[in-house]
Amino acid sequence: MLPRAQLPLHLFEPRYLQMFEDSLKSTQRLIGMVQPRGQGDIANRVGCAGRVTQFSETDDGRYLITLTGVSRFTIHEEIEGFTPYRRARVTWNDEDRSPEGSLLSGFDRAPLMALLERFFELKGLSTDWESMQTACDETLINSLAMYLDFTAEDKQALLEAETLIRRRETLVTLIEFALRGSATEETMQ
Repeated sequence: MLPRAQLPLHLFEPRYLQMFEDSLKSTQRLIGMVQPRGQGDIANRVGCAGRVTQFSETDDGRYLITLTGVSRFTIHEEIEGFTPYRRARVTWNDEDRSPEGSLLSGFDRAPLMALLERFFELKGLSTDWESMQTACDETLINSLAMYLDFTAEDKQALLEAETLIRRRETLVTLIEFALRGSATEETMQ
């Protein structure tokens, strides 16, 4: 999850159902997300908090929710307690509180769109190209960062990118690397 991006989730595990219900009791309705890396120490990990903006309950007690990213954070320490889910003290990233739909100065979309066409063709993906062309810079970059099939480590690098410009550069590098890797595999065969 990234700031101002939306993440649909399907909650059914008891600990996450409890976390969701507890978040609804607060005025902020926030849930923090971090990339899974086992059950070890979570200090210094970067994640993103999202506000519950939509939810519906199924007949069997599960929830379909949508989180809208609010801000990235860095975890200082885990808070001990009696909840079945993890809680932590965090520092918020002030960069994420800039106006919604921020633009990248001098961002030429044409090279990115050409790169994406090659990547989508390689992966057998389809998309609404017109919507991608008209999406604001931040929505385009963050959506691609969240939904393209990258490793957990790559997604963490995208999340930790300090600025939208840096996130775009990291995204382009990952796509170029995937395309080069494919060309190398074809050559070796």
